[in-house]
Amino acid sequence: MYIFKKITDLQRLIRQSGVPVGFAPTMGALHDGHLELIRMAKQDGCLAVASIFVNPTQFNDPKDLEKYPRMPEKDAALLDSAGCDVLFIPSVEEVYPPGVDLTVSLDFGALDQVMEGKFRPGHFKGMATVVNRLLDIVRPQRLYMGQKDYQQLSIVRDMIRQLQLPVELVMCPTVREPDGLAMSSRNLRLSLEMRGIAPIIHQTLQWAKKALEAGQSASVIQEEALEKLQAAGLTPEYFEIVNGITLLPVTSAKEATSIVACTAAFAGEVRLIDNLVFK
Repeated sequence: MYIFKKITDLQRLIRQSGVPVGFAPTMGALHDGHLELIRMAKQDGCLAVASIFVNPTQFNDPKDLEKYPRMPEKDAALLDSAGCDVLFIPSVEEVYPPGVDLTVSLDFGALDQVMEGKFRPGHFKGMATVVNRLLDIVRPQRLYMGQKDYQQLSIVRDMIRQLQLPVELVMCPTVREPDGLAMSSRNLRLSLEMRGIAPIIHQTLQWAKKALEAGQSASVIQEEALEKLQAAGLTPEYFEIVNGITLLPVTSAKEATSIVACTAAFAGEVRLIDNLVFK
């Protein structure tokens, strides 16, 4: 596996490779969910390129940025074991050259206003900016992202559409621990007690799916789901059953062609998100 810190070195190798590029952008602290992105890229016959860049512009809380786990040597070994061909680990100055404004300012409609957008102002603008910047650097044919960050994925899809970027977005299913907890870099920060409680998030999503299929209204399910999470010892921020394309609340489960439940909750000091595609 090649490791590059400079854009010029990375781009030179990609030009010389002559094969389609499959790109998986990450912020490090990797787990099997990230590695699955690489495996999918390899299965698709791509040159698998991963990046590790803890993007400062998408953290609305400086303390969250400071606490974000960084373990580049371990991450590099994991990527190598998964068959990654190229790892890009740039500095902040390499991604955001001083004096150059690379901010992506697009109208995403409701996509960046609801759920995460409501609780993390500015997060998605920073996320869209760095993804667009990395796509411009790597210029892949395929972009691999995980379903766990469903709202993020929806916004990236819309950005690709609006900017007419020549890349195919590939959604990779959420990879879970044996007890159902969605794999996340933040899981490393969970206390022993909260690690035991956290699987209730996935269990509640599964319960909500069955309840909707049984004919209960989305609004009632959402209220009960929040109560379940709170009763288990978590501090939920939201539990929303939404249209999988617009991310707006589902009014009629029968008429909607795509339905996704999304949730965020604090497990102690650690904020966890998850979702489940119902339809």
